[in-house]
Amino acid sequence: MTILVTGATGRVGRHVVQQLVARGAQVRVLVRDPAKAEFPATVEVFKGDLLDIEALRTAFTGVSSLFLLNAVSGDEFTQALVTLNIAREMGVDRVVYLSVIHAERFVNVPHFAVKSGAERMLQQMDFSATILRPAYFIDNELMIKDVILNYGLYPMPIGGKGVAMVDARDIAEVAAIELIRRDQAPGKLPVETINLVGPDTLTGSDLATIWTEVLGRTVTYGGDDPSGFEQNSANFMPKWMAYEMRLMAERWVSDGMVPEVGDVDRLTTLLGRPLHTYRDFAVQLAADAKTA
Repeated sequence: MTILVTGATGRVGRHVVQQLVARGAQVRVLVRDPAKAEFPATVEVFKGDLLDIEALRTAFTGVSSLFLLNAVSGDEFTQALVTLNIAREMGVDRVVYLSVIHAERFVNVPHFAVKSGAERMLQQMDFSATILRPAYFIDNELMIKDVILNYGLYPMPIGGKGVAMVDARDIAEVAAIELIRRDQAPGKLPVETINLVGPDTLTGSDLATIWTEVLGRTVTYGGDDPSGFEQNSANFMPKWMAYEMRLMAERWVSDGMVPEVGDVDRLTTLLGRPLHTYRDFAVQLAADAKTA
């Protein structure tokens, strides 16, 4: 039985591939540029993207299950729905889909609304699916590491409600566990949703405090101003995407990304180990910076 992984060269996808290979699964990846696909020799590499119909049909041939991860883009919704339709056409109904926490609530944020729509398709069109809903990725912080380390400023407008930041490795391991569970099931399993969160729900001030303690010098929280976040983001991403990031930041400030009761315990039980913490990430990043 072969599992097809999309988004395989990204932050989460590469870990998913590693986890599946370590568990003895037969893995196939669909990538735009096979030259960048540095995977174990057992992994089948197919060239294409999620709007290339013939490439999708070829990649799905002989596949039993799908890990669907498609990145934030102007045509993300089309990519998701096309891929799921081709999966159905090719007889693949076992899916693990990477959505986002609060997808049904933060509907003014385009990529949240997109993922909510894809979730509805999975639920209404008789897929056997696990919907994974991660909160903010801890390693998003790599984008702001220089500001933290060099200027003593934590710039993300996280707000005071709290965000349960999650490690990409935890996301990937849960994804692999669910992919294999569904792939090996003797029959169709019901749709299930799992919130993917970190062990700590952290405010902007909490994050500045962690960095202050890790670095041994004061790091100040930059405040709850999503407009400044948009302006800074527009320096290194398309303006429409920077605006979308602002909309998301506004929801961090107004609502937070707060786990439901039992989410952390559920994940700890599923993984059989504690979740990775933000503090551990900060400690490692600081250590890496000293040796760079």
